Amino acid sequence: MRRSGLLRALTTLVVAFSTFSATAASKAFGLDDVAREAEALARRPYQEPAPLPPALAQLSYDDYRKVRFRPDQGLWRAEAAPFELQFFHVGRGFTRPLKLMEIVDGQARPLEIPRSAFSDEGVLPPSEVVSGIAGLRVHHALNTPKVMDELIVFLGASYFRALGAGQRYGVSARGLAVDTAGGNGEEFPAFTAFWLERPAPGAQTLRLYALLDGPRVAGAYRFDVKPGPTTVVEVQARLWLRAPVATLGIAPLSSMFLHGENQPVADDYRPEVHDSDGLQIATADGEWIWRPLVNPKSAFVTSFALKSPRGFGLQQRDRSFTSYEDLEAAYERRPSVWIEPLGDWGPGRVELLQFHTPNETHDNIAAYWVPRDVPPPGQPIALGWRMHWAADAATQPPGARVVQTRLGHGYRETPIPPQRLQFHLDFDGPTLAELPADAAVEAVVSGNDNARALRAVAYPNPARGGWRVSIDVERADAGRALELRAFLRLGDRTLSETWSYALAPQ
Repeated sequence: MRRSGLLRALTTLVVAFSTFSATAASKAFGLDDVAREAEALARRPYQEPAPLPPALAQLSYDDYRKVRFRPDQGLWRAEAAPFELQFFHVGRGFTRPLKLMEIVDGQARPLEIPRSAFSDEGVLPPSEVVSGIAGLRVHHALNTPKVMDELIVFLGASYFRALGAGQRYGVSARGLAVDTAGGNGEEFPAFTAFWLERPAPGAQTLRLYALLDGPRVAGAYRFDVKPGPTTVVEVQARLWLRAPVATLGIAPLSSMFLHGENQPVADDYRPEVHDSDGLQIATADGEWIWRPLVNPKSAFVTSFALKSPRGFGLQQRDRSFTSYEDLEAAYERRPSVWIEPLGDWGPGRVELLQFHTPNETHDNIAAYWVPRDVPPPGQPIALGWRMHWAADAATQPPGARVVQTRLGHGYRETPIPPQRLQFHLDFDGPTLAELPADAAVEAVVSGNDNARALRAVAYPNPARGGWRVSIDVERADAGRALELRAFLRLGDRTLSETWSYALAPQ
């Protein structure tokens, strides 16, 4: 063959290979595929899942715990992949079987998990042939190279929880919150299908896709999970409403607050019991806000209207064991979660729901973003956010932050009327460390119209470092919420985040 003919043949081969590669790449499974399913779902009436057989639905708590996935059956364990998956069987309260698909070389194929992958200690009758997967958990060498620790788990409606290195499960996240507050009853849309992308050797990120379905909403999700001291979960979501909702909660978080330094109890040996101790918010205007959590007597909803959020999250700031004294629960190791919006979310509000819990077995805290403008049913909503599951706040305020909030009086010779309250706040951070003890630091304090005789003083705290602010206030009406704000200032320079406290009506 002449050189010119050979070149033409090679050129034709390269073009053909390039065309094949582009065609193959264009057919690789992705979020668009899940989104098409979600959009089609939203156009159809919602269908409740079929009920489970009684042998599964009526399992007791103890019997359901006996149905365990066999670790040696983990997905991708045989390939020695950097991630492996284990699964939860349907039963008891987890009644919706998931559709599972595995993505290999860009192509999705059905994934079946056999009953033999579970041990059950005989609690499932031999004749029971219905098998289903209710949830999944991802394992990774998070803390030591030779141990595959739990990294993230998806189980129940659209709930999931993740861990950074050295942490214990605490705060939970959800794919979406619908009418958590202010509607006609909360709705819990659920993940009904997962597509699991097989990781390449040495992969540092795991990708999952999920399909969401509920009475008034359907959606498509992509999760990119990158483990580490701070585990980062990047979420891309596309949603379609079937019908209008009162409150659409984006990037919702759930947690537990039983009692703490601002709300002590007399009959618990543990000084504090909580998975999170406050809500942190960063506004587009550069203000940082800290709202300590409370355990109110009834439902208590507050919110922060913003032009667009830079971030928000439920935090566990107190990392001292002596604050909890619980060797089993290890509350000092519960993760903080920070939501970082990707792109401009526009105007809306961060909403905080708090309600009463009698013990630490119930989540009683929820926080989420509520967009002001929601497209009508049938039009898509596309949002992305990055979640930081960290031992401390992934994004720290640039100035000083609140490290302690205490409520109560010291010694008084005469009884103190119940409407008179005293708060003691400790601020600490780099902007305070550089100041001399005689710096003219000012506590700027304000309150709503339920606050009277409001006074505050700021002074150095040589025992803990930083500065302490003591606030005296009279609550005009105990049947109404009391809201207070405080921050530190030196001249015209703001030194700290804003402490924003809300005391529920009594």
